[in-house]
Amino acid sequence: QVQLVESGGGLVQPGGSLRLSCAASRRIFSLYTMGWFRQAPGNQRDVVAVVRSSGLTNYADSVKDRFTITRDSAKNTVYLQMNSLKPEDAAVYYCNAVVTTPVPYNYWGQGTQVTVSS
Repeated sequence: QVQLVESGGGLVQPGGSLRLSCAASRRIFSLYTMGWFRQAPGNQRDVVAVVRSSGLTNYADSVKDRFTITRDSAKNTVYLQMNSLKPEDAAVYYCNAVVTTPVPYNYWGQGTQVTVSS
């Protein structure tokens, strides 16, 4: 079993920056993607950014040019650098890892709160 542990959330003013980290408890075999999702109160959980095992990245339109996802395979860690934060970015951010074998499976972290407020 793999555990994902997020860190780096907190309170930041609009226009500020935060860096989220997600560390996997061990190397994830048959990894397809790792990424970040977020969920604000009353909303569904939406994808923010993902990085494929190939290194290809995808971003939600709302965070393009402001957020950057990176992965350190040696440390089994994925990061989300968030710049120019807006109040609408406030949410609980969840780390996600998708594996493909033996069956497709999603791992989730416990979530980290990001609050954007002056």
